[in-house]
Amino acid sequence: MHCDATNETNVLPPTGARVLVAMSGGVDSVAAAALLTRAGYVCMGATLRMTGEPPTKSVFEPCCGIQAVEDARRVCDRLNIEHRTVRIVEEFDRHIIAHFAAQYAAGLTPNPCIRCNRMIKFGLLYAYAKTWGFDYIAMGHYARLSIRGGRMALRRSTHRPKDQSYVLAPLTQPQLRRACFPLGEMSKDAARAVAAEVDPATGAKAESQEICFVADRNYARIVEARHGPATPGNIVDIDGNVLGRHKGIYHYTIGQRRGLGISAPQPLYVIAMDTVTNTLVVGRDEQSLCASFTTGPVFRGALAPDATVFRALVQLRYRHTPVPGTVTITKDGAEIELETPQRAVTPGQWAVFYDPEDYVLAAATIRSFVLPK
Repeated sequence: MHCDATNETNVLPPTGARVLVAMSGGVDSVAAAALLTRAGYVCMGATLRMTGEPPTKSVFEPCCGIQAVEDARRVCDRLNIEHRTVRIVEEFDRHIIAHFAAQYAAGLTPNPCIRCNRMIKFGLLYAYAKTWGFDYIAMGHYARLSIRGGRMALRRSTHRPKDQSYVLAPLTQPQLRRACFPLGEMSKDAARAVAAEVDPATGAKAESQEICFVADRNYARIVEARHGPATPGNIVDIDGNVLGRHKGIYHYTIGQRRGLGISAPQPLYVIAMDTVTNTLVVGRDEQSLCASFTTGPVFRGALAPDATVFRALVQLRYRHTPVPGTVTITKDGAEIELETPQRAVTPGQWAVFYDPEDYVLAAATIRSFVLPK
């Protein structure tokens, strides 16, 4: 790993800089801390306690739970660096969990990890970092950071299967200037080997794909606890014909095929949700494809400040394969035309715009879409 700010493929802080490493106790954050410490940076580990402990111990251990704190502290001791724990349960509940529940209740499908990166890890945590005398924050995310046209620009990780630039895409220029991603040019296996050198138990940890506050993937339970029981309503086809009943809008998401409780000669997908009439609209595969959509405000990455119309590879979800499209920035967002219509263009999710060299040009939340007639 070449830890030098002149490395244009993945810019890191100047040698000897003070770097706060956000540590979950997992493989990636431990590898990041080890690499930076060995490269001569002045590091400290910090673990965010974002959720309270469940009433009973479950198999799932959130990345911000008690065991995670203990694991991170043990690793920091082995690296001979200080470790601190920051309890932000109330702030996380207000800014992340409550927002997540409200979005679902409104028929949207949010990505809480993106919001958490922007508001908590590169927002609230950085405030603590400054107080403690640290100018940079390091994350164990797989993404690269470059300077392009005088702007800080995120770029996909060289190890594409683990690339996480999508969930970092809306970070602002001030946030990117204090960011550090030491795993940007590493594979997961290489990071695991680095972590295992420090702590074999950490190196052997399995990955968790769960949202930290929704361990059982039961999103509806989170929404119901804050907004009351869901109200059943009609499931209709694109012409308004009633096909069945749904158990509440927030039990579903755009693009869903299973669990609809209706039979049809061809597979049906959720293609729209009308929260005003409490109606779920379903359609056949070709009726679920979308070529045009609009977004909310655009967060610019490598995109020049004066650019208003540009071509990009458009990624609609974390695991979505990007497709070419044209983006036109408007006064309150953007209008996008895709070359190839896509299924499950989902309001509440983020659209991230890349160039052919894997740089993040810009990002914005999907607001509305146009279905085929």
